Amino acid sequence: MDKHKKTLSFWQIWNLSFGFLGIQFGFALQNANASRILQTFGANVEHLNWFWLVAPLTGMIIQPIVGYYSDRTWTKLGRRRPFFLAGAILTSLALIAMPNAPHLASFISPMFIGGGMLMIMDASINISMEPFRALVADKLPEEQHTLGFSVQTMLIGIGAVIGSWLPYILGNIFGISKEAANEGEISPNVIWSFYIGAFVLISSIIWTVVTTKEYPPQFYDEEEKKDEKIQKKFTIPKTMIQLLVVQFFSWFALFSMWVYTTPAIASRFYGTTDPHSIQFQEAGDWVGILFGIYNGVSAIIALSLPLIAKRIGRRSTHALALSIGGLSFLSFFLFKNDTWLILPMVGVGIAWGSILAMPYAMLANSIPAKHMGVYMGLFNLSITLPQITNGLLGTVLFKHVYNGNPFNAILAAGICMILGAFSTYFVDDKLDKRIVKQ
Repeated sequence: MDKHKKTLSFWQIWNLSFGFLGIQFGFALQNANASRILQTFGANVEHLNWFWLVAPLTGMIIQPIVGYYSDRTWTKLGRRRPFFLAGAILTSLALIAMPNAPHLASFISPMFIGGGMLMIMDASINISMEPFRALVADKLPEEQHTLGFSVQTMLIGIGAVIGSWLPYILGNIFGISKEAANEGEISPNVIWSFYIGAFVLISSIIWTVVTTKEYPPQFYDEEEKKDEKIQKKFTIPKTMIQLLVVQFFSWFALFSMWVYTTPAIASRFYGTTDPHSIQFQEAGDWVGILFGIYNGVSAIIALSLPLIAKRIGRRSTHALALSIGGLSFLSFFLFKNDTWLILPMVGVGIAWGSILAMPYAMLANSIPAKHMGVYMGLFNLSITLPQITNGLLGTVLFKHVYNGNPFNAILAAGICMILGAFSTYFVDDKLDKRIVKQ
């Protein structure tokens, strides 16, 4: 099939992935600020994992459904674009509503309204995210898959850097207050960050909708005739099953990082566990900077991934990146000043850049193009199931394995990441075999 697809220029690939910049902008605001927002609304640190379960649960349900219907939907906008446009509108509304939960609470606790907005935001992001993954595979020939997902990773990194840093920038450079007017409310610098995130998200999605055209349904109908044996029986490719193990360890680790980094840094370096204190808010702003760093690194290294993969193969590239990420998590305990955490975050960024590109590049070559959306949606289970597992076990792990110390969760994430690196070598990648033969 790939021989019939046109090779796209760098800027054409940029345009078809540009909407992901906005999606990740909003996702980064959520990742860096959701824990402190929920704690401000009254959530206990050992129960944060329950709120964070919303993201993988909604993703597990929504992405396969969206993938299935996006494969079968044809409109004037194509088959993928209507879905990520609808998701962008809903996500933007949730971004505006979430930090304003106290003003929306008449009979329900702001904590539950905030959790509800988190659920809506995650559901909406998932509506947009899956079609973008499928769109890259739809549009690009096989030899450009690694480049396509790497450009997508670069744009994800750019959006995430700005989104993660925005509360800090607004509070420390533009002088917008970092203290809430009343206890239990969110500080203005965070609220305005969410407003700006909503605007960036919808604008970037519209850019991709306007600048990118999809192949007509006839294109896939013709190709389906050539793949009749594949299409008659729906099967899960061996490569996808093998990647599930790699993804499990990777995303189990990432979930721990997103949930526990803010309380871990606040308690270890700022000497507070009180989410209403100015020290806790400063810790939250610094976590935003650190998260921006790892996302920025992923954007920088993204375009080098195809070059490295071409020399040593995609499996070895991914294994190396995950190993660096795992060792970086383990190195957290070496530092006594939170400024030095910039160094391990560089390593985490290398792993993150590969996680966003390499598994999808390996997968795209092993699944039928006619059903790219539903397969990509099903592959999202490799992201959601490890997070759900972490979330369900989180309270038990926090009390009995981490000894009530969120910092220990970060160290456990390092071990998981290294296990993911080891399991990468068991993945069957056809393109890697060609590199070896050459």
